[in-house]
Amino acid sequence: MSSPLPPKLGIIGGMGPHAGLLLADRVLASTRATTDQDHLSFVVISYSDRTPDRTAWLEDPSRPDPAPAILDAALTLAAAGVHHAGIACNTAHVPAIHTRVLAELEMRAPGLEMLHLVRETAAFASEAAPGARRIGILSTLGSYRAGLYATAIEAAGLTPVLPTEHTKHEVNRSIFDRGFGLKAFTGRVSAQALDLLVHATAELRAAGAEAVVLGCTELSLVHAEGLDVGLPAIDSTTALARALVRRAAPDRLLPLAS
Repeated sequence: MSSPLPPKLGIIGGMGPHAGLLLADRVLASTRATTDQDHLSFVVISYSDRTPDRTAWLEDPSRPDPAPAILDAALTLAAAGVHHAGIACNTAHVPAIHTRVLAELEMRAPGLEMLHLVRETAAFASEAAPGARRIGILSTLGSYRAGLYATAIEAAGLTPVLPTEHTKHEVNRSIFDRGFGLKAFTGRVSAQALDLLVHATAELRAAGAEAVVLGCTELSLVHAEGLDVGLPAIDSTTALARALVRRAAPDRLLPLAS
């Protein structure tokens, strides 16, 4: 009796809990398929309860480190036979976290390819917002302070546009506020959070932004609900989903929906 084929794709979720599920949904939506069997096999791991907050650790490294839990998830995927994987969290790609995870994987699971969410999103900008050259950035404070998207956008030959310091904190509130933030309303977007994001995008548009990166997988919920933030959205979750399908089975990647 033949052994089952190993899963092609892996998703490290749990940051927040809905992010990995949304990425899985986007993988399915990006795949050309007319039967169950046409879809790619994948494994989703969600270690919400054991993965410390990435921004909190970046602000205070004496707090619990998220890298070990992310590495553990990646090694579990490798043991399951996964070929290509992605982390459904932008802030986890800040070098202080991500490079340590990759260094361990190179030694312990060299057969697992980890796609880089932020670089894939920067590359996706020209497809999601054709002709846009000045790209606004919405992200967590941890990502802002590390220059995560500014660096990637510049490397893609585009110009990053950043909010003011006050607005960066307001964007962070839209994600983390325990009363109305996206993490507090798993799976949906509160009116207060959307209002903060719309105001942030208006500021970016006034500064010359022609499109905006949703550079936190919590912000992808805004895109998933079809909500308008005022500029063409470059959604990081969609970018990673399409990159995973393209890497595993390029012939099955659907054209981007208009």
